[in-house]
Amino acid sequence: QVLPIESGGGSVQAGGSLNLSCKVSDYTYTTYCMAWFRQAPGKAREGIAAIDPTYGRTVYADSVKGRFTISQENDENAINLQMNNLTPEDTAMYYCAAHTPYIDSQDCYPDPLVADFDYWGQGTQVTVSS
Repeated sequence: QVLPIESGGGSVQAGGSLNLSCKVSDYTYTTYCMAWFRQAPGKAREGIAAIDPTYGRTVYADSVKGRFTISQENDENAINLQMNNLTPEDTAMYYCAAHTPYIDSQDCYPDPLVADFDYWGQGTQVTVSS
């Protein structure tokens, strides 16, 4: 079973920082395309950052651009999300998601922040107080 496992959530005051981590557990040699999504109470799920492990491309939502950084660890199926200058509007459950690349090109979804990924983690809560 393929399961992304998140860690690193917590509570922080506005202006603070948190780092989230995610690792995909499986027993194949697949390198997954990965992303972070979040969902605040009463709001729709929002894709905020994605990374292409083969080509190193990253994409960010406007709401987090310049404040959040997605990166890949040496283990290709492990990523981090460094979140700086947090605001109360960043309070949400944060989810790590993964999908297998296209077989022929090894490309990831062209619009990952609006895509429905194959595998989802259980989520980790981030709470930012003012």
